[in-house]
Amino acid sequence: MAANRALSAEDGFLSTRTLIGSRETQFSDIDLTFKTKPNGDVYKKTEVAAVKQAVKNLLLTNHFEKPFRPYFGGNLNDILFELASDETDITIQDDCKLAIENYEPRARVIDIIVNDNIDRNEVKVKVIFQVRNLNDIVEVETTLSRLR
Repeated sequence: MAANRALSAEDGFLSTRTLIGSRETQFSDIDLTFKTKPNGDVYKKTEVAAVKQAVKNLLLTNHFEKPFRPYFGGNLNDILFELASDETDITIQDDCKLAIENYEPRARVIDIIVNDNIDRNEVKVKVIFQVRNLNDIVEVETTLSRLR
């Protein structure tokens, strides 16, 4: 699946272009690694890579972190200090789904998988979503852990 290869520094494909669908409007965002091209411009992410980056940033943003939008974000870091239970997993799933539905119109959630590792004080969240108008299925996985 060539479309799932994201254009980013961690993938090593910064100089190649993404697949372009039949739409005239193209999704694009700045690559948050801020690596520069030889001409001094900052790389950008387009299409699937842009939406993937936006969803991950949305989930990792806490409430009241963005000025004038107090409930923007998935607020997942607050969950880390709750007691681990089955209800916590359901809360994480609901918070992720609500954040994506409200603040990322380019993505449609298919599934959210939560795996908690109580012994290591970490929670892994995998969000599977479809990029609207492209029919590409994308996975974003993040690990939340408390620092001691």
